Amino acid sequence: MTNRVCELLDIDHPILQGGMTWVSDACLAAAVSNGGGLGIIGAGAMPADLLGEEIRRARRLTVRPFGVNLIMINPEFDRQLEVVLAEAPPVVTLGAVKSTSVIPLLKQKGIRVAPVVAAVSIARRAEEQGADAIIAEGSESGGHIGETTTMVLVPLVSAAVDVPVIAAGGIAGGAGVVAAFALGAEGVQLGTRFVCAEECPVHEAVKEKFLKSGDRATVVTARCVGYPVRTIKNKLANTYSEWEKKYMAGECTAMDIENLGLGKLREAMQEGNVKDGSMMAGQSVALVDRVQPAAAIIAEVVAEAKALAMELPARMEL
Repeated sequence: MTNRVCELLDIDHPILQGGMTWVSDACLAAAVSNGGGLGIIGAGAMPADLLGEEIRRARRLTVRPFGVNLIMINPEFDRQLEVVLAEAPPVVTLGAVKSTSVIPLLKQKGIRVAPVVAAVSIARRAEEQGADAIIAEGSESGGHIGETTTMVLVPLVSAAVDVPVIAAGGIAGGAGVVAAFALGAEGVQLGTRFVCAEECPVHEAVKEKFLKSGDRATVVTARCVGYPVRTIKNKLANTYSEWEKKYMAGECTAMDIENLGLGKLREAMQEGNVKDGSMMAGQSVALVDRVQPAAAIIAEVVAEAKALAMELPARMEL
């Protein structure tokens, strides 16, 4: 499956692991990279010194390229950026891109940069600033999302930029890979499926919840205040719904709703509180049915994609 994404990132398969806060640490990132994909450390709100330790730990666990995901609206971003510029991991993906001016700074250190975008305009600006690739993330994704689905966003972004496009959102298996490539992508990013990797450090209760989730398991919260987040339905999600009604009635502020989630992602992913914590997950959670080593996930996805690609000519005879 060699293509521009593989050549750019020096990986065997054009499969990236999403940089998930309180989920993807050095251990998971290294396991994905050792399996032939690109593992990514989710910096999230991680203290800068801890991020430095995780980057160095990843280097001890793999000789393959790996990445770090930085969320630009995070209060720790500036301090995290200093660490990343000093440590110079091979790849950086940028989430919540509020400015593309940081891209040249990273490029000066020899870092490959791939912003995660939910709109064509941001993709174009990122390419102008020197982005090496664009991750087009549709609204099927877990966590903070945009409005446009993967099916629509990927071909729009692919037509708008010349750099390779990596599709994200709703992809958990080989069929999603083939579909993404048909839409113009040259790589895919999987987040939700890697939560159920053996090397993933999330609490076992969360993995069990993922495995039991069906096609209506997720809900988007806080959409009315501009902070839409896709998560698995639970008591916290219901609380969001109640407070959103209060917001619409003028009985609370947007900050009140944002504060509902403080510490809740860690509470779920690290401590296992699946009732009151935030379990960010994409709609593809319904496609995840077992826990596997990260390398096995990659091998299975690649095998499925190759087999399906061979079948398509017969299926497409009209």
